[in-house]
Amino acid sequence: MLVNTHIHSVVIAILLITGLSTSAQTWPLEKCIDSAKMHNKNLQISRNIKLITDLKSKESKANLIPKLILNSEYKYFTNLPYQLMPLSTFNTAAPEGQFKEAQFGVPHNLNANLQLSIPLYNPQLYGAIQITEIQKEISELQYQKNEEQIYFEISNLYYNAQILQQQILFIDSNIINTKKLLNNSHLLFNQLLIKGTDVNKTQLQLDQKNLQKEILNSKYQQVLKALKFYIGISDDSNLQIDSVIKFQDIIELNSSKNIDLEITKVQNRVLKSEVNTYNKSRYIPSFSFVGVYGSSGFGYDKQPNDFLKFYPIGFAGIQLSYPIFNGTITSRKIDQKQIELNNNELQFSIQNEQNKMLIQNARNQKDIAKKTIETTKQQIELAKTIYKQTLLQQINGIASLTEVLMADNTLHEAQQSYLTAVVEYLKADLELKKLTGNISTKTYN
Repeated sequence: MLVNTHIHSVVIAILLITGLSTSAQTWPLEKCIDSAKMHNKNLQISRNIKLITDLKSKESKANLIPKLILNSEYKYFTNLPYQLMPLSTFNTAAPEGQFKEAQFGVPHNLNANLQLSIPLYNPQLYGAIQITEIQKEISELQYQKNEEQIYFEISNLYYNAQILQQQILFIDSNIINTKKLLNNSHLLFNQLLIKGTDVNKTQLQLDQKNLQKEILNSKYQQVLKALKFYIGISDDSNLQIDSVIKFQDIIELNSSKNIDLEITKVQNRVLKSEVNTYNKSRYIPSFSFVGVYGSSGFGYDKQPNDFLKFYPIGFAGIQLSYPIFNGTITSRKIDQKQIELNNNELQFSIQNEQNKMLIQNARNQKDIAKKTIETTKQQIELAKTIYKQTLLQQINGIASLTEVLMADNTLHEAQQSYLTAVVEYLKADLELKKLTGNISTKTYN
């Protein structure tokens, strides 16, 4: 008598439980995510982008620090510049309106000075600082978004690998039973109780299952390769995943925050800050302190004069800059930003409504999958009972081999339906976590 031993053991193996410990060689999902935090190159790029944004913020603040510049210049005049002097300068009797050209200066000119500049108030500088501070928030949110996406991809691959593992367990057990059925068919054929075609049918069934196993093994290896890539380990590393699917009736997730919505809101603040900066730069002047100290050298390369004589120069003052008219450039920029603001608000509205719809769809899909799981578990038990009964009937000559094979196919279909329902549940649960902002390591514990 053949006994279908695989159903009970495999169903227990994939019972949706949590809290079981894993062996030291097994990588649970949270360990894969921790590895990705350290080694995933996309996350490393995102961290570098965050660092660049932080440096840009420091750069904008550095514009408020006083600047000290050394200026130096040397000129050799092949032709000294001319100036027109009134003739009355040389002859008081000379009539007004007549001039005499005269050359001033010496051929060699050397200037060197230190220039100090301190911004006292500049609306554009303060606006730029405010904008870069907000952009730091966007950079952080972008990193969180990339992190969530990596977690999502890793979780999806991990669940796929677990499902493939269970499919392989199912097919292994089915192959064992089919081999036993084939041996039994040979005995019955030798006793002239069945036809040779019945034996061939059983052999064909066994060959098909062996082929299915090869295909599943190939898919499993492909998924493992992709998982290794995402968690940042080498392809030749030995990666063993937890065979127990952590499937449970998780409590209702509270909406934390949707990263895309948060990014859109922060972008709105950037646009408003830009408009405010343009308005201030249009009506508020900029003030800065300027100071210069140095010397100017003049030289004449013929005797009896010294080659160079230096004379000190220095001044300090306040510099004011007020744009009276810049060709309506600022006005056009403000108009552009106002349109961008309008689009930003429309985008936020679209994203918010779409997110609510997707959350509701994910919850509905999760509920349906949960009910399907319960139904298919019962179908597996029923298909197991039918298979056993049909097998006994076949041994006693009441049922044909074709009926046994049909019962075996029915059991296999019930198993696949169960796994499909588990996949749908896990996929909907993962999507729901992503939409509600609950994808993080803590949701896997």
